[in-house]
Amino acid sequence: MSHQKTVDELLLSIARDFETLPHQLQNIASYLEQQRANIMVQRISEVAEGSGVHPSAVVRFAKRFGFSGFRELQSIFRSNYTETVTPTRSYQQRVRQVIADGQTMGSDEIARRFIDASRAGLDELAGTFDSKRFNAAVDLLVKAENIYVVAVRRTFSIASYIVYALQHTHKRVHLVSGLGGMYREQIRSIGKNDVLIAISFPPYGRETLYCSRVAHQHKANVLAITDSALGPLGSEARVTLKVSEGSAFAFRGLTSTICLCQSLFVALAYKLELKVEETSHHGGYDD
Repeated sequence: MSHQKTVDELLLSIARDFETLPHQLQNIASYLEQQRANIMVQRISEVAEGSGVHPSAVVRFAKRFGFSGFRELQSIFRSNYTETVTPTRSYQQRVRQVIADGQTMGSDEIARRFIDASRAGLDELAGTFDSKRFNAAVDLLVKAENIYVVAVRRTFSIASYIVYALQHTHKRVHLVSGLGGMYREQIRSIGKNDVLIAISFPPYGRETLYCSRVAHQHKANVLAITDSALGPLGSEARVTLKVSEGSAFAFRGLTSTICLCQSLFVALAYKLELKVEETSHHGGYDD
């Protein structure tokens, strides 16, 4: 039996060795972290399919971390199953079943499903909230000379919002929008006393990953907001804040991510001992 006794200990061990793992085993590592609440009931074939590898690679992965095979590795996830598992997983299973069954729903029912998914995502964010990482993220922003923010496509709206919010502080804030295809030009001035807030989820935006690499090369600090500390974005970050959104009908929500970003801004404002503008008292602004 491996010396790891809990899922957290196992994931910490995996994180320490992640960069030295072959690509296939890195895929398995990322999958285990993202699906930790489901591993206890999944077959080896499901883990392999989710990781994009052959089942034999899952066995190699288990043995790499001191287990006799997949079943023994899986037993750690089973023994760590607690009441902290949130409604998100069962909800997702129900939605998939509804789609598979071809049930007819009214517009109001669709709306309620999305509301339930968002609520479940927030429940999971609260249940897995890491105070130490969040405080470290705020400290990075406090010390930053410049704050750059990048996100593309689905998460671009979140980047735009957090830039708007951070501009209520005295910090110099830059939205890496890529307008005119100028990601390289907009990120090239980032320096060692700056922070890049990079927001991305699978399939990770190549523009966001590029900006993260440039920031890392320029000795800037990267604050990643993503679904996994083991993924391509989290692996280069100084601090990673993990978010697992609720989803409905194959559409992943944004509720938890925007909540986390709003919390970052307000926490930074308090840390800087600022009086946040009451925008309702100033014409021309929206909340």
